[in-house]
Amino acid sequence: MIGLFLSGTGNTKHCLELLLHILDDNAVSIPIENEQAAKLVSKHEIIFLAYPTQYSNIPYMVRDFIQRNSKIWAGKKVFCMTTMGLFSGDGTGCVARLLKKYGAKIIGGLQVKMPDSISDSKLLKHPKEKNLRTIKSADKKIIEAACQMKRGIFCQEGLGIFAHIAGLFGQRLWFYSKTKKYTKSLKISDACIGCGLCSDICPMNNIIIENGTAKAQEKCTMCYRCINSCPKQAITLLGRKIVKQYQFENYIS
Repeated sequence: MIGLFLSGTGNTKHCLELLLHILDDNAVSIPIENEQAAKLVSKHEIIFLAYPTQYSNIPYMVRDFIQRNSKIWAGKKVFCMTTMGLFSGDGTGCVARLLKKYGAKIIGGLQVKMPDSISDSKLLKHPKEKNLRTIKSADKKIIEAACQMKRGIFCQEGLGIFAHIAGLFGQRLWFYSKTKKYTKSLKISDACIGCGLCSDICPMNNIIIENGTAKAQEKCTMCYRCINSCPKQAITLLGRKIVKQYQFENYIS
């Protein structure tokens, strides 16, 4: 059993590792950008794949990883797990349908609401107290799901036809272009001091330091890791101004 994840601000990583810890103390998790990820996945029969939902769709980085490593999925048993700020629809179903094309068997799906990680937009912003309640509710849901799994009952959230319709018409149909490929819309302002943190943590190596300042390339996967970690709030994507920084590891301490 192995967990594979894409996590921008720590939400998805936390959810996956909590689930795995309850199911199997020996289970390991690895970020999808790790160069050994595909090799490790190929060695395990059961895979837990976790990622944040974007516009009721999967991040292009996740889709790209699955397609580039299409041969490793045949015969694998995959459990899909998504995190969402408000609405997912069939976030798990999007990956499930793709994996089935490469011979994987989907054993279940779980969609977990977590605090919004987008810090350059006022969308879904809530007080810290409400966000902490959301995290506690998410933990409870994950623990209950894990206990069910230990009895052989795997939840199927996001995998059915009604979830598919909800995801398609709720968001994906209207915003598909935003997740169709990597984006080149990342913006870095003059507030940048060239510390290099964004370059170090970007899962796509999309940011470089040039002449003492950060420069964005054209392969952003919209994980918001750099935006939520920038000490000078110099990076934006959807909005023009940082509203609130949110990073799971620091938020609940």
